[in-house]
Amino acid sequence: MYIFAYYMLQLALFCAVGGAVVAGVQLLQGRAQAAFLATAQHVLSLALVIASGILLYALYTLDFSLEYVASYTDHVLPLFYRLTAFWAGQAGSLLFWALGVTLCGSIFVFTQAYGKLMPQTRAWFWLFFFSIMAFLLLVLTTWSNPFMVQLPAPADGNGMNPLLQNPGMIIHPPLLLLGYGGFTITCCAALAQSLAGQREQEGSWVLLTRPFTLLAWISLTAGIILGAWWAYMELGWGGYWAWDPVENASLIPWLIGTAAIHTMIVEERRNKLHRTNVCLMALTTVSAFFATWLVRSGVIDSVHAFGSGGVALPLGLFVLAGLLLAFLVPFHQAGKGGALEGIESREGFLVLVAWVLLALSIIILLGTMWPVISLLWSAQPTGLDAHFYNKVCLPLGALLMALLALCPWLRWSGGLRSKSRVACVLCIFVATVAGMWYFGYQQPVSLIAAAASLGVIGSTVLLFAEKTVRAQRNSMAAYGVHLGLALLALGVAFSGPYKVESDMTLSMGKAQTLGGYTVTLVDLKEGAVPGHEFLEARLEIRKDGQLLGTLAPQRRIYEKFGEMQFSEVDTIPSFMQEVYASMLGLQDMQTAVVKVSINPLVNWLWLGGTLMCLFPFFGLGRRRKEA
Repeated sequence: MYIFAYYMLQLALFCAVGGAVVAGVQLLQGRAQAAFLATAQHVLSLALVIASGILLYALYTLDFSLEYVASYTDHVLPLFYRLTAFWAGQAGSLLFWALGVTLCGSIFVFTQAYGKLMPQTRAWFWLFFFSIMAFLLLVLTTWSNPFMVQLPAPADGNGMNPLLQNPGMIIHPPLLLLGYGGFTITCCAALAQSLAGQREQEGSWVLLTRPFTLLAWISLTAGIILGAWWAYMELGWGGYWAWDPVENASLIPWLIGTAAIHTMIVEERRNKLHRTNVCLMALTTVSAFFATWLVRSGVIDSVHAFGSGGVALPLGLFVLAGLLLAFLVPFHQAGKGGALEGIESREGFLVLVAWVLLALSIIILLGTMWPVISLLWSAQPTGLDAHFYNKVCLPLGALLMALLALCPWLRWSGGLRSKSRVACVLCIFVATVAGMWYFGYQQPVSLIAAAASLGVIGSTVLLFAEKTVRAQRNSMAAYGVHLGLALLALGVAFSGPYKVESDMTLSMGKAQTLGGYTVTLVDLKEGAVPGHEFLEARLEIRKDGQLLGTLAPQRRIYEKFGEMQFSEVDTIPSFMQEVYASMLGLQDMQTAVVKVSINPLVNWLWLGGTLMCLFPFFGLGRRRKEA
């Protein structure tokens, strides 16, 4: 059966390579006919669906003769986690990525957008698409084959890393990979139309691929938010973003893709920035492969990383080739649209927003790669910690929120379209600064970021009050995303700088205070369930003498992971101040060491992130012209 699955991967590789060759030959001969190419794509998709189904069946039946199954599952792993082990390892995650990309390609064939493409544009599209698929399948059939068999089969598997046994982490990777897959369609369409030069006949790729762009952005956003939530709930250190290299790697495509979405508005409304948008969309997909290279190259250490496995060099070369295409192809088309308007216009502000997002991506890229870059002058490379990122990136985040608060009130050609509404937004900003300063929240960056975020919220409320905005689904989508981002930024502005935490050594029945809360150890117990042993501390949390709840953080040792200890945190949720506890260890059976944190507004991140993922569904239709 697994030989057959591997043959399916080879069949898919044959279709991808053959499709790319046929598309190239058709372009050289000037007789583009895409029917055969679409058929090759459907065969490719079917082959990958069959291969993926066989892997899922092996995980379901716990067939430990398959090396991949034995590496990431065992008999005590619940069925849900057993099936989602599909993307727990390097080979499985690459297979899922390839599956996501090819299914997006097959769906695209049946859309009206694909039907509007001219034959030459279709041929260029398939050339780029099949080249990407061929590379992924080459990796799967050579360096990272998920269908390696081992005989005799072991009696049990190694089990899944306990850190991955969390709903957030289980859903986080496939959402990222599906986001990468959706952007691949947009990238290939952008490059294809740029080379074919058929924009006037078929319509802009920006409009044709809008559903794929938005769905990819939604998926990528949801994946990043869930990853932050997983880090907060599973790792036990009390935070949600450590600027880990692999966290950064997934953020870079999001930043570039978000910048592209803003400059694409300028192209759609003002017929400008054609080359820029092709370049940015190509860079979005290239940066996704860079993120994959970073996870699998072994150049960085991370709790998320898979290790090299031999794919580092081919991935690195593919990224370099993609960069070359991203910067060369856009200049094939003639520049259009004329000069940009001044900085005081909506057009200017949208470009500024894009520049801020791109600046963030470049800073994060350089910071992430600093251990590698520093090898040029030092035998002992040094990395950059969270302090660097916070110091450099958070002020740019505050600037971004300020731009989003004012941008909707500017005219496309320059000037304000409503001085009274702008004055109202500025009053909200000034009042927030004054109020926060009065109540002791005086850290400058946090102060400006929170005030700007409230300015965006106020601006969005005023916009939603306008009938013309409510009548336009795309405007509702855009401003709704800004509202969600403002709530998220407000959560960041408070939960980071104003978090209060302490490592407490608590004796039974004794209490300590933290940030106005009283923490009392009321019970300690140890126990075992299938797969792991645990120590649990029960903590009563009171404020002003009133019992708020009981926390039960645990320290766990899993049977398959030796003496490694894992933390299981507990929280008392609140949209104002959330109490968070993780267990660090025991001194004896009467004394526990726990970390307790008071995290203000932390849940606003998850609320804001949810709104950011929901509002774009309003924008899946065509954009109407503004009045």
